Amino acid sequence: MANRTHNRILIVDDEVELMHALCDSLKDQQFQVQGANSPIEALQFLREGEFDILLSDLMMPGMDGIQLLRHAIEIDPNLVGIIMTGQGTISTAVEAMKIGAFDYILKPFKLQAILPVLARAVDVRALKLENVRLREYVEELTFKHPRYRLVGNSRAMQKVMQMIEKVAPTDATVLVRGPSGAGKELVAHALHHNSLRKDRPMVTINCAALQETLLESELFGHEKGSFTGAAGAKRGLFEVAEGGTLFIDEIAEMSPSMQAKFLRVLENGDYRRVGGTQEIHADVRIIAATNKPLEEEQKGGRFREDLFYRLNVITVPLPSLKDRREDIPMLVEHFLTTRQLGKVRCQVAPEAMEAIVNYDWPGNIRELANVVERAQILAENNRITCDDLPDNLLVAPSKEIERISPGDSPVVLRDVERLHVTKVLQQMKGNKVHAARTLGISRRALYRLIAKYRLDEVLHEKEIKIGS
Repeated sequence: MANRTHNRILIVDDEVELMHALCDSLKDQQFQVQGANSPIEALQFLREGEFDILLSDLMMPGMDGIQLLRHAIEIDPNLVGIIMTGQGTISTAVEAMKIGAFDYILKPFKLQAILPVLARAVDVRALKLENVRLREYVEELTFKHPRYRLVGNSRAMQKVMQMIEKVAPTDATVLVRGPSGAGKELVAHALHHNSLRKDRPMVTINCAALQETLLESELFGHEKGSFTGAAGAKRGLFEVAEGGTLFIDEIAEMSPSMQAKFLRVLENGDYRRVGGTQEIHADVRIIAATNKPLEEEQKGGRFREDLFYRLNVITVPLPSLKDRREDIPMLVEHFLTTRQLGKVRCQVAPEAMEAIVNYDWPGNIRELANVVERAQILAENNRITCDDLPDNLLVAPSKEIERISPGDSPVVLRDVERLHVTKVLQQMKGNKVHAARTLGISRRALYRLIAKYRLDEVLHEKEIKIGS
């Protein structure tokens, strides 16, 4: 266990001799140790100083170890508690773990038995403090507008936040990678607005939206008469972003010749306007983004190897939304707040939230934001229900559909869906409420399926009356 001199332990035991002996033994192991012979004295120490671990006896007069732990966690929620207990009180020690104790150890014990427990406790304490630090950092992140915040507590997003924290204050070129709609531009904004360049411009360009000649002119500018229509000189985005940040989205769409010119700027900061002869030096930080696997693009000859290695030094990988489902409720609440359409903020019904969380979101955060906006428009009484969500979020695949092989045709899939809905309606004796609940969809979605497959006619032929 490294750096034990930085690990602070408070030992509490009314058996004074045992407490002092344990203090001395742990001091010999290079821990910082403070002893207390009563819970009252221990609480005083906790209020006056900071400790990583509370090592407390369970059975003590006046206040037992469980009560002490409760008060201690109120003082420091990130304190790691370990209970020392005798054989007869194991069940009570286990109960203590339910209120926040990290572990317990049976008395009497040898020093070598408790050292591994302390080692794990130190790791847990470090993890708790890191989570607190990360949350504080995320809250302090500067954003141009709350609408563009990075939202999420998932492990994947914590890694993204940590990378932003490390990279933002530097001038390093950053490559943001992730699927379309995952929020790559949000990461670029977070990097810029938390850098030393935050008071200078941030300029964005999408390589997929421009032809090669226009892209070159947009990036580097052009001189008067350099091509037909160039009636005057024009500054490029490198000049516009001087001292700030240039975000280049969809960089994999850049042509090979443009890649070569862009690489030159990355390497020495120099470029020329289109039609110009004068060297211009750019003081600009570059953030690039792509949703394509650049390794495959490079191997296929579509992306320069030297540019790939130049960009791939510092990479921020963004997960797809389906890989961070635990963040979806928080994102929904974020959009309902920052993109509120009515005078009153909408609430989401539990079954609607369940459908939203279970959907795979191929369009990622961009698709989620659009669905939330649509749902607010359709919602009645400021409450979003399943009826306000698109059908594709609600129609759960049936077991019959799951068994269809990849080679089956779309006609077969339609037939399976039609048969499945028909079967459920028959089982529910035409009751739409029960059928919709069984299918896991809204009544509105069921009506559309009935109309789509003309099931009113089919069920009528089978003498089944569809009721409400």
